[in-house]
Amino acid sequence: MAAIVYFRKISEDPEVVSYSFGGDPAEMTRRLAVVKQDRKSDPDDGNIDYTFLKASRRINSMFEESNQWPERGMSVS
Repeated sequence: MAAIVYFRKISEDPEVVSYSFGGDPAEMTRRLAVVKQDRKSDPDDGNIDYTFLKASRRINSMFEESNQWPERGMSVS
């Protein structure tokens, strides 16, 4: 069974970048925030589940590749 997670940047300031994410690009109702200094992320709903982990890991992976916080993306496995 394939798992797809979409994400889109919704805000960025000098310390934190925030994303919406979810399994459907039209309904990304969850949010996560990444602290830029240590690149740690937290979900706004406190639910650290597979979907959150996939989004968080892909965002950090894309940042590592380009040294820029991605505007949007997806993770498929």
